[in-house]
Amino acid sequence: MQIKKIISFVAAAIVTFGSSAAFAGGYGDKSYGDKKDIVDTAVSAGQFETLAAALTAAGLIDTLKGDGPFTVFAPTDEAFAKLPEGTVENLLKPENKDQLIAVLTYHVVPGKVMAADVVKLDAATTVNGADVTIAANDAGVTIDAANVIKTDIKTSNGVIHVIDSVILPNS
Repeated sequence: MQIKKIISFVAAAIVTFGSSAAFAGGYGDKSYGDKKDIVDTAVSAGQFETLAAALTAAGLIDTLKGDGPFTVFAPTDEAFAKLPEGTVENLLKPENKDQLIAVLTYHVVPGKVMAADVVKLDAATTVNGADVTIAANDAGVTIDAANVIKTDIKTSNGVIHVIDSVILPNS
């Protein structure tokens, strides 16, 4: 039940990043989301429409609107576009809901992990139970193979870090 709630939360976060003026000039003021939850923050950003659609299809919106706290590594629409053709469409099919949930919950870590803390880690356990690899160096921070391109977008129930690729759990 908790995993379903977290997945809903991730979906909501993705939706929140999709259409918000809060992210003007790319993402805008980092503090804008403080009064909004992860989902509302992501949806208002305007760059997370695919994530929002995926969260909705997975039934994770309510989870990500929950108390949390959650840390979401949110891939942009451009990140989803990097996936092989047909991947997103296939994941959004009702018969693939469990796989979609596994992918989305792989982008969520329980708790509120700010960038200053992320850089001190070499791994983190996600809501789906698998670990992501974290690497920090002079070039920046990566979560698995994804580059973190925006950090510390504070929300009422956690924090969002924007990534440039969709990360996938091992099958």
